[in-house]
Amino acid sequence: MAIIQHRWPDGAASLVRSFKAIGALLRKRRSPEWVRVPITVGTSPSARTVLVSGATGFIGGHLVRHLVARGDHVLVLTRDADRALDRFGPHVSIVTSIGEVGPDTRIDAIVNLAGAPILGLPWTRARRHELRVSRVGTTRALVYLCARLQRSSLSFISASAVGYYGIRGDKPVDEEDGPQPIFQSQLCQDWEAAADAADRVGARVVKLRIGLVLGRDGGALPQLAVPVRLGLGAVLGSGGQWMSWIHIDDLIGLFEFALATPELRGVVNAVSPEAVTQVQMQRAIARTLHRPLWLRVPAMAVRAGAGEMAQLLVDGQRVVPTRALASGFRFSYPHLDEALQDLLGSAQGSRR
Repeated sequence: MAIIQHRWPDGAASLVRSFKAIGALLRKRRSPEWVRVPITVGTSPSARTVLVSGATGFIGGHLVRHLVARGDHVLVLTRDADRALDRFGPHVSIVTSIGEVGPDTRIDAIVNLAGAPILGLPWTRARRHELRVSRVGTTRALVYLCARLQRSSLSFISASAVGYYGIRGDKPVDEEDGPQPIFQSQLCQDWEAAADAADRVGARVVKLRIGLVLGRDGGALPQLAVPVRLGLGAVLGSGGQWMSWIHIDDLIGLFEFALATPELRGVVNAVSPEAVTQVQMQRAIARTLHRPLWLRVPAMAVRAGAGEMAQLLVDGQRVVPTRALASGFRFSYPHLDEALQDLLGSAQGSRR
């Protein structure tokens, strides 16, 4: 298979380098994030060593803080050591390549969160290649690490997404439902197939199919809330498309549940029990922020602007967390209004 390489025009490449240089300078002029937002460090008689890929992202940052607070030793696998150092400081060990991890390193669990954001640039051929390599390539490398580690028991917890189910209309779907022959679904299938290989080298594999993550400092909520705050919140298409969401605290809780429950294997839907339609989501945000909701954007306009990626905005899945509930997991924020009140109800509050 030919590898597609994207080359910036010389002027654009120079501009990108300039922005990176400016960003690096600004980071040096302020205190590190772990100083500005102190990390709680705990101790535990059942402390684990957990390697986390994708740790400097939104979900990864919350997960690492949770693990450190629990008393675990965290290995952060990242290509950007400076960013990891800024976020976590001396509270983690940083490795920049899997080759740095020796076969005799004690690792109890690997959490795989690596992957380029799927919502953003159009799904061109080059973009699809990037999305696939960032997920499948990294997962395969981590499975190879599982095979090298001299561990009799190892948990491999891998992220996936509800995009696995494709476009489902109003039909509720759970872990027993299959995929569809469209890109977002095929991407998740390939991602999960790569993770399944860890089972063949002796690891316990859990795959969390994650929905729309709501948090104060990242995920989908800031992108949804900012237009509403400005009075520009909009209903997309009919507004009847389903949005399967989860509060960041519950998502981190599910990762911990997967790490701490040795009998749990296979697929778990990481979504709240209460999916909502897009118009219900927008109305709830507007109600929480005391703003009007009056704009409508035709689905045709969204599809014309975003192409196939518009499926993420004007189509959806009504996903049910059947296995999480059956396994005994308890959601702290099962209902949207209480989740939004926690995250948006006050301009102040704890960092989410």
